[in-house]
Amino acid sequence: MESHVPQSPIIRISDLHLTRSRNALLREVDWCVMPGDHWVILGPNGAGKTTLLHALAGYMPPTSGKIEVLGHTFGRTDWRELRKHIGLVSAGLLPRIGDGETGLEVVVSGKYAQLNMWTSPTPEDIASAQYLMSQTETQALEARPWRYLSQGERQRILIARARMANPALLILDEPCAGLDPVARFRFLAFVEKLLHQPDAPSVVLVTHHAEEITSSFSHALLLGIGHTVASGHIGEVLTNHNLTKTFGVAIDLRKDEAGYHLRIMP
Repeated sequence: MESHVPQSPIIRISDLHLTRSRNALLREVDWCVMPGDHWVILGPNGAGKTTLLHALAGYMPPTSGKIEVLGHTFGRTDWRELRKHIGLVSAGLLPRIGDGETGLEVVVSGKYAQLNMWTSPTPEDIASAQYLMSQTETQALEARPWRYLSQGERQRILIARARMANPALLILDEPCAGLDPVARFRFLAFVEKLLHQPDAPSVVLVTHHAEEITSSFSHALLLGIGHTVASGHIGEVLTNHNLTKTFGVAIDLRKDEAGYHLRIMP
């Protein structure tokens, strides 16, 4: 599959401000993602994580500041075409997929940035989808209707779908929402395996649970309510001091072989 990975930054955001109805949703946000980086965006509910994603996707134009994605500047590029090169896995997609759509059809639809295919896939589409389904360990789900897939199976199918356009950037927007503990463990193990694949895109994981950060994530962006608390290499950013500022309560973060463990201090 042809690569779209650029040599310049995948994302470059400079002094981003986003205001709606006189409410500052984001202010003074700077962020740069280079090829090969894997980022976590961590913050409490209401911090602006989803707002930042909507700004990246062109659904919420900035009040001021500059957004560049894959070398293109917002306001100077057809963002509808650019979205085809940004893979998105979000719980918001789940209810929009028809119950009768098969796993293969859902994956193929990602090439065309649409849901619920109404045209027949080409042999090339099928071959690409089957390759991606083998990578996401969902080959056995090709013919299974969407209604019969578990939540964890659906999330892995959506990752294969997001990669059909061979994106340079894959965004996982709270992908563990709704998963039981066992399904979450298995899904995160799959994400960790994905990050080690030689053709993996840069991945951005959006979460408010430090326990979902696997060992291969290299950088972190901490968002307080609408502003950046810290950004950079994960070992320098994920500190008790920064997390306490981010969540507004005293936090003790520990890391062991099983991953990160966050504890609220009395």
